[in-house]
Amino acid sequence: MKPIYSSFQEAVKDIKDGATIMVGGFGLCGIPENLILALVESGVNNLTVISNNCGVDNWGLGLLMKNKQIKRMIGSYVGENKEFERQVLSGEIEVDLVPQGTLAEKIRAGGAGIPAFYTPAGVGTPIAEGKETRTFNGKEYVLEEAFTADFSLVRAEKADKMGNLIYNKTARNFNPMIAAAGKITIAEVEQLYEIGELDPNTIHTPSIYVQGLIVGEQEKRIERLTVTK
Repeated sequence: MKPIYSSFQEAVKDIKDGATIMVGGFGLCGIPENLILALVESGVNNLTVISNNCGVDNWGLGLLMKNKQIKRMIGSYVGENKEFERQVLSGEIEVDLVPQGTLAEKIRAGGAGIPAFYTPAGVGTPIAEGKETRTFNGKEYVLEEAFTADFSLVRAEKADKMGNLIYNKTARNFNPMIAAAGKITIAEVEQLYEIGELDPNTIHTPSIYVQGLIVGEQEKRIERLTVTK
């Protein structure tokens, strides 16, 4: 069995100032929102955060951004977050914008123990500046190094007490690869099952990648609500 934390504050207590963390989710879909709230409450500072984006104003990673707890943000776009945009333009935060497919592969490679790979994305742009390039079959590629993190925070719909995880539909997004790429992975889950109750054929993240579990309810806010007139 893996440790099952009794509170979200306990789950993040080992994340200290200056840590590098990966956070699952895409927009607000599949984010470990309660673990993020616990980080906000902890006051941990100077974080390097690797995630697809930085939430929205006043929710998700946007709360850490608002509190200026993030020193460096690595993601694929600024997105819907006005405070993120403001801090970028004012130079208050370090930002590395990575093409989304490259970001996904950098994380996946990190979890697979692959130190670097070649990709055509970014060739001939500022993204390739200072990086090694090579030509394969007449096409130019740029060398990208993999990402790993001190901690990975992910969100799953179901888990068993061994730490096997199942994600819900599109909430799967970045979560499986991020779960594999952290030295310590903490999973926020909605439903916890006894060992053997989950069908092994449905497991998305094997327990070997998970070091701790916490059960909680999520608000599941909608990033941009669109309705018919």
